Amino acid sequence: MTAAAEELTAAPADSEDRSEVCIVGAGPAGLTLALLLLKSGLRVTVVERSRSHQREFRGEIIQPGAMTVLDRLGVLAGARERGCHEHSRFRLLEQDRVLLDIDYRALPAPYDHLLSIPQSHLLTELLLHCARFADFRYVDGCRVNGLLRDEQGRITGVTADGHTFHSKVVVGADGRFSKVRRLAGIEAGRSEAFDQDVLWFKLKKDAPDAAHDVRVFRSRGTSPVLAYGSWPDRIQVGWTLPHQGYKAVVAQGLGHVKEQLAKAVPAYADLIDDQITSLRDLSLLDVFSGRAERWADDGLVLIGDAAHTHSPIGAQGINLSVQDAVVLHPLLVEACALGDTSAAFLSRFEERRSPDIATMMRIQGIQSKAMLSTGTFATRVRPKLAAVVKHTPLYGKVLRTIAFGNPSVAVAEELFSGR
Repeated sequence: MTAAAEELTAAPADSEDRSEVCIVGAGPAGLTLALLLLKSGLRVTVVERSRSHQREFRGEIIQPGAMTVLDRLGVLAGARERGCHEHSRFRLLEQDRVLLDIDYRALPAPYDHLLSIPQSHLLTELLLHCARFADFRYVDGCRVNGLLRDEQGRITGVTADGHTFHSKVVVGADGRFSKVRRLAGIEAGRSEAFDQDVLWFKLKKDAPDAAHDVRVFRSRGTSPVLAYGSWPDRIQVGWTLPHQGYKAVVAQGLGHVKEQLAKAVPAYADLIDDQITSLRDLSLLDVFSGRAERWADDGLVLIGDAAHTHSPIGAQGINLSVQDAVVLHPLLVEACALGDTSAAFLSRFEERRSPDIATMMRIQGIQSKAMLSTGTFATRVRPKLAAVVKHTPLYGKVLRTIAFGNPSVAVAEELFSGR
């Protein structure tokens, strides 16, 4: 963490803080929203439970939609300079056959690719930009343990490890297991639509992977495996398993796990054999989708995974979170100006954003079926249909939706105060 950021985290015990917006969670959604609000002249406090964002994150893929936003905010170039890989295609492979090929090079430059970038690079750059504003306060190592409410029951801030944070509105940007959401009594709306888990790990290569693709490997008798180049010289690998099937797999021993992985991705068989030496080298992700029963309460609004949780299939997490911040930004500026942070006013965010989220959940469901389904239609007929569709206007429309989401989502730069 930078010296500027460290100064922002200094907070005496039992301190009190007052801001217009208190954001809980310093992920892509929280820090993007913070920067947008600061540029609009609001006082913003961000509370983050972790002491450092230099830890490992699974979510590294940025879609063109998020890249567009981050570029408009002046953040993307600096994050890229810290190190990243560009990926041109998303491909579903079965041995030597291509079952599905989504080619991002068909999109207009400069956002004609996927970007694999360590999330710490992005968060560091966002935090540095926020730190330029005198009205920004960042407090890390603080776990939120309570919500402040006034006599009418409206949320007016949070308490966290001896600190009290007063604000006009609280934003829950603290992920799919959101503590803020739980404290507010809002149900997560979990769904087991994808019926799978993912076992994640990284492999180190002597040189960057030559393939500039995000690939899903399928092999008869094994579950699909996702793989892509991760900065600087790693391969990020995710092995899909039947939901809650992890215990049955590992019960057969580490050797069995390595054998199945090597069978699915023979190109990495030697790396798997050399580098996976313990089950501790593997990290299990419980895959589920979800949509909170409501995204707003009096004085509170949820964004990102706290509001809607997605499967890692299709790499939409960062994209949707960053665009959430863009959609919420003008609403919060207006709410603070009017002094109206009621649930009725803040729920406009959910009304505006819900159709986009529903669309992406449907697309992810289709992608999941394409990746996991077997049989003649899936392996013989569907690839031929996909090849035909690729030369029609429908392909371009679907690709743009996957890459950019709702094209009307744009940064409200007219609200920036110029400070």
